Amino acid sequence: MARFVNIGFGNLVNADKIVAVVSPDAAPIKRMVQSAKEEGRIVDATQGRRTKGVLITEDTYVILSALQPDTIGRRFQSDKNILDEKGDMDE
Repeated sequence: MARFVNIGFGNLVNADKIVAVVSPDAAPIKRMVQSAKEEGRIVDATQGRRTKGVLITEDTYVILSALQPDTIGRRFQSDKNILDEKGDMDE
């Protein structure tokens, strides 16, 4: 069953497909983001705000978020921020 986590501004990701949540400040992450942009593997979920978190998926897609990695990590751990595939909140 797919579980979705809110990564800010109503954007949801499949929690089971995320490999890492990292800060965009390190040079290797900046190179990874640039490479993903060039190859069309980027999903920008920042709603025009500054990128503060980068999510890496199993399928090598890169998702940009305006939320800090710590905030996103807490949302992955908390059941109240996870939606099941029917759109219902876990209890």
